[in-house]
Order: sequence, then structure tokens, then C-alpha cells
Amino acid sequence: MRIQRVDPANRRDVSRFVGFPFRLYSDHPQWVPPFLHEARAELDPRRHPFYQHSEAAFFLALSEGSVIGRLTVLDNQRYNKLHGERTAWFYHFEAADDCTVSRALFDAGFDWARSRGLQRIWGPKGLAHTDGQGILIEGFEHRPALGIPYNYPYYATLIEDAGLESNLDFLSWYMDQEIGLPTRFLEVAEKVKVRRGYRSLVYHRKEPLRAFLPQVRSIYNDAFKGVQGFVPITEAEILSIADRILSIADPELISLLLKGEDLIGFVLAYPDISAALQRCRGRLWPLGWFYLLRELRRTRWININGMGILEEYQGLGGNALLYAELARILVDHPQYRFADLVQIQETNLSIAQEMEALGVRAWKRHRVFQRSLL
Repeated sequence: MRIQRVDPANRRDVSRFVGFPFRLYSDHPQWVPPFLHEARAELDPRRHPFYQHSEAAFFLALSEGSVIGRLTVLDNQRYNKLHGERTAWFYHFEAADDCTVSRALFDAGFDWARSRGLQRIWGPKGLAHTDGQGILIEGFEHRPALGIPYNYPYYATLIEDAGLESNLDFLSWYMDQEIGLPTRFLEVAEKVKVRRGYRSLVYHRKEPLRAFLPQVRSIYNDAFKGVQGFVPITEAEILSIADRILSIADPELISLLLKGEDLIGFVLAYPDISAALQRCRGRLWPLGWFYLLRELRRTRWININGMGILEEYQGLGGNALLYAELARILVDHPQYRFADLVQIQETNLSIAQEMEALGVRAWKRHRVFQRSLL
């Protein structure tokens, strides 16, 4: 076995790196492939906004010419500058069930991080803000939401064998149309709307939503600053995220919360197209678009991957309005019956308590690991 550093300019290297999980999970009923064009873009400094400010290294584990593992290590320079740290992130970890493979990959990644003066590593954590964090620890029987990691149960053992330890868990929550917000809760939400001059806004077309992108960026950068790994979204990144989400969005699932004419919060939900991605194996051509469009019409699931409100409104009834909008999304759209509210940081006790009070249950757990490089 040997470890090879991937050359992002070498098409064969990139294809082997991107293609490995397709082989590793070829017979797995739950794994959902990424869009191939997006997976390739993550290795291309010309196409991904991450490389406007930071750097990455990609590694392959090879045995007799075949790929048996892969790993990415990131030097997010904006994160380190903002937080005064020297921290590396790891991502794209995939490997056969063999500790010698994972050990060799992580050793190569550790060496690259140390060569850059980085003193700590944690992950999995991706290049973009919409990339899911951690590895799956609980909920293997469920298909993942779009962009949220799925992996074999043995991954935790491999990561711990490389000297990393548990750092933080993220919980995803299951919701369905049976969720019944108490009448008093909905009454409070309506009273708050009237008393404080709040209103919710939903569009029937996608294009008007783009006008709110600068405000959405500001809210995200305010509301999510307490989440581990937070880095303010750049203008280029919010445009990239918007292009990705709006390509599959149902605009009626996106709710904007305003005070007067100012955006103060949002709920971002979109149809779950994971079954179509499984069918087309991440390829849009020649039939991928057909499968995607068909799934958009027939899926009964939505993914909720963004819910935020400006900090100054969080204690003023704004949270109640966000939950009321969640209920509206499920109740007012007969096509959709189930929802996956993805990756709430476990240390966010207020949201966990609110979810449990509403009868919503956690059904997936992802774990982030860390270790010192000193």
C-alpha cells in the first residue's frame, strides 16, 4: 500500500478520488451519491469559492493500483484568522475496513497540516457551509438528506484508531404531518406577529428570492456564529449556495420572516431528491435530469437545512414564528408528508428542548472528532 497526493490538475487523479465512494457503496441501499459535477468542482481551484481564501490537500491510499481509501485536509485560513487558531479540518474520509489504510491516510494528512504550522485537526468538515459535518453514528437505517454524510458503522473505529477523539455531535430530527403545534402556540405566534409588526413572505417563483441574498447572508452570519466551525459566508459563497439550492427548490417551501421591509429570519426547505440521485448515480446526463424532475413531482419528503433569525429577535417571539412556518410548510403542502430537519448542534439545548416539546424526535446523529497535532 502507498499514499499518493492527488494533483487536482490531473484528470485521472481527480476521477479516482471522486469515483472511489461509488465503488465502496455500490451495493448499499441507503448511500446517496453526490452530483458528480459538484464533487469534481471541490477539487478545482478555478470553480470552488473556498480556494479564493484557503487551501486543501487530497490523498489516496492505493494497493496494487486500486484505490482503497481517500482523505482531504483543509487549511481554512479565514476560520483560523477569525478565531485566532491554527486548526486543520479533514473531509472526504472514505476507506475500506482496515486500520492500516486509515492510519496511513491520516498520517499523511497530519504531516501536511503540520508543515503549514497547524496544531490541531477536527472534522469531518467540508469546504462549503452547506456541507454536512461529522460521520454518521446513529441512524444507519435511514437514507441521508441531500449533502449530509452517510458512511459505514466501522468509520468511527478507524478514526479513533488514528488518535482522534469525540468532540461534538449534531442531531437531525424527524417530522411529519402529524406534528401538531399546540393551539396556544399558534395563537402566540399570531399575536407576536401583530404586536411586533412581523410578517411572513412566500413566493411562488424562484427569481424574486435572489433579491434577498445579501440579507440572507447577513442573517446567516449573525444567527450561526455560535456553531462550531463558523466562518462568515462571502459574497461568492452565498451565490454558489443559492445556485445549488434554487436549482432544486420549490419556492413555496422557503419562508422569509420580515419586520417592515427588513428580513430578520428565514426557513429554508427543499424537496428531497435523494432517490433520483441514487437512480442516476450522480450524473445529470443522459437521463439524470429526467429522474430529478420526476422525483421533484413525486417525493413525499422535504429537507430543512436552514432556519435562522437575527440574534436581537430571538427572544422576542421570532422563534415561535419560525416553528409555525415549519408546521405550515408540512400542513399546507399535501405532496409532502415527512421532513428531515438536519444537523442541529447538540449543545444548542434550547432548540433540542423546543423540538422535544413539539413531539419531534431525533433520529440521526453525526459526530465530529478532533486531536492535537503537537
